[in-house]
Amino acid sequence: MANPSESTTFDVVIIGAGPVGENVADRVVQGGLSAAIVERELVGGECSYWACMPTKALLRDAAAVRAARALPAAGQAVTGGLEVAAVLARRDRFASNWSDTGQAEWLDQAGIALVRGHGRITGTRVVTVTGTDGTSRVLQARHAVVIATGSSAQLPPVLCLADVAPWASREAAAARTVPDRLAIIGGGVVGSEMATAFSALGSHVTLISQTRLLPGVEPFASDQVTAALRAAGVSLHLKLDATEARRDTSGTVHLTLSDGRLVAADEVLVATGRTPNTKDLGLDHLGLTPGAWLPVDDALAVVGDDGKPVGDGWLYAAGDVNKRALLTHHGKYQARALGDAIAARAHGQELDLAAWGRHAVTADERATTQVIFTDPEVAAVGLSAEAASAAGFRIRVVDHDLGAVAGAALHADGYRGQARMIVDADRNVLIGFTAVGPDVAELLHAATIAVTAEVSLDRLWHAVPAYPTISEIWLRLLEADGRRTRLT
Repeated sequence: MANPSESTTFDVVIIGAGPVGENVADRVVQGGLSAAIVERELVGGECSYWACMPTKALLRDAAAVRAARALPAAGQAVTGGLEVAAVLARRDRFASNWSDTGQAEWLDQAGIALVRGHGRITGTRVVTVTGTDGTSRVLQARHAVVIATGSSAQLPPVLCLADVAPWASREAAAARTVPDRLAIIGGGVVGSEMATAFSALGSHVTLISQTRLLPGVEPFASDQVTAALRAAGVSLHLKLDATEARRDTSGTVHLTLSDGRLVAADEVLVATGRTPNTKDLGLDHLGLTPGAWLPVDDALAVVGDDGKPVGDGWLYAAGDVNKRALLTHHGKYQARALGDAIAARAHGQELDLAAWGRHAVTADERATTQVIFTDPEVAAVGLSAEAASAAGFRIRVVDHDLGAVAGAALHADGYRGQARMIVDADRNVLIGFTAVGPDVAELLHAATIAVTAEVSLDRLWHAVPAYPTISEIWLRLLEADGRRTRLT
């Protein structure tokens, strides 16, 4: 049998070896096809080295200390502060010390060819890969080319910002030291999580945001995170912009805010959104705009301005680049569906693209899941109240105090949190759920199953939560809804 790494023709060629590209390749190979994956940086991508894994490692020690201090006896056993060097060393282990040897070995064991270099589309189902030494290799795909190149941090239009060498999410995740003063521009997920992490590690953090914190989640969750960050000593400047940046001869960065105030910091972290990694992929040859998000149809085939698949439908985009859901787990979900669909098409099988079908990616629209690892955590799935109303649903909004649940009171003294379910009143099914509070991430999958399966609230009454656990919130939400519906 020929060595796949020496081949030039494959059934599928994937550009980008992050978790999305890896999952596409794996499903394609499991479906009986051959696959090559092209990567110009580290196999494993953003999540493994600069996002999901290292950032959660930065956050975890502080969360464990907070949990212990919320209990009287355990709190007495915790003395001193966090050992920053140990936190960073554990982070390094979870980032595999920025070595992709293990990931590359997995590709080899899975029968996936790895081609290192920068890939560009240079013809119909043709990808030319340029290595770091300048040599080129041309790969021909029999069935499909998949773009899974992810996204990068986007710099806001702040005067002279580039001159102060700001951090983006990568630099924050891989920081070798903790600055005494850290300014964060952006109050979304990255900004809020890194404010949580670096304040716990000893930085005085100042966060500047055009909006309220976490504008994509329910306001009550945003409010609790805002209060907790302020209580932790984070200086918040909300509904303000940074307008100018300069670094003086001592190394201090001075940020001018839109209200005229000045913020001094040792480093500045920019967390104001993402931009797709599509600038230099040869997309202009296909009538697509380099550097733009890649619109896709229900089968994740890239479409042009006319809404029709490019060419004869051989080009696909999965993960961040198609802007459906900029979350690693949803990118991997897309990848599994897409890999199976490409293999099915290659074998002459009909695709199942109906809602919740095998090759559909319905969850991106109806059951997007997210955990924000701030203190307190935020966990959400499906639609918020605002989004559900905007989508035309007639809804019931049901809230309950998480701290009033027996399991939460046992979990931590003074437990503070809230849960909300959004009910489609016409079908009496759950279409959204949000919780904020310590360790609510573990509540999320139950909600995800209920939203995805479109379980009726009448049936949910028979899903009996164990006592005393925080999951008893489900019973309390149903009781609150039942009282409300009886009254109406």
